[in-house]
Formats: sequence, C-alpha cells, structure tokens
Amino acid sequence: MNQALKYDIYQQHCPARLFFEKIADKWVLLIINILSQETQHFNLLKKNIQGISPKVLSQKLKMLERDGFIERRVQNTSPIRVDYSLTLLGIEVAKMAYQLKDWAESNIEQVISAQQRFDATQQQEM
Repeated sequence: MNQALKYDIYQQHCPARLFFEKIADKWVLLIINILSQETQHFNLLKKNIQGISPKVLSQKLKMLERDGFIERRVQNTSPIRVDYSLTLLGIEVAKMAYQLKDWAESNIEQVISAQQRFDATQQQEM
C-alpha cells in the first residue's frame, strides 16, 4: 500500500518549509497580488510595484515560474512582449496572499501604535 507523503513544517528538513521562506518575501506577495488581478507584462509589473528593481523582479518571476505559481508567455509582437499570469496553483496562493494584504492594510495603524508605545516605554527605561 502506497501511503501519501505527510509533511511536518516543524521538522528541520521538511521541504514544505521552503514555501514559507518564499511566500514571506514582500516582493513575492506583491507580485502574486498584482497578477491575481490580471495578466501583466514585465514593465507593467515593474511600474505597478513601486521600489522593485528590474533585477529583483526578474529573479522573483523566475522563482515563481519554477515553483509553478506563474506562467510566462512570449507574445510574438514587435517588440517581443512577455506576459505573466497565475497558474491554478498560483491562484490558490493568491487567495491567501490577498488575505494577508487586506489584513495588513486594515491593521497597520494598530501595529504602528503598538510599536510607538513599546518604543516609548523602552526610552523611559533607559
């Protein structure tokens, strides 16, 4: 009987841990969120994700393609254009990424207030 593999992310060598390393990257989350809205080409992605360098965007797109989250399509246009879109696996991840985005935007003021309170008490203790 062939039993399905079971993974435990709390174990040091569990391959599922790699997912957390990748998805915890801010650029990865932003790329996935943008592509969940629509297919985009490289320059549009770069424009929509302020602060990302072309080198980093290229690296993250290759990583996401390798992991099966995005698909790269070369358009036979002049000049040649490359479009990126989410795969079915990427769409599943995008749902979770969107929840994180939504939570962060809704709760960042509470986080900032907590940081300020903490910093104020640290200053008083010095």
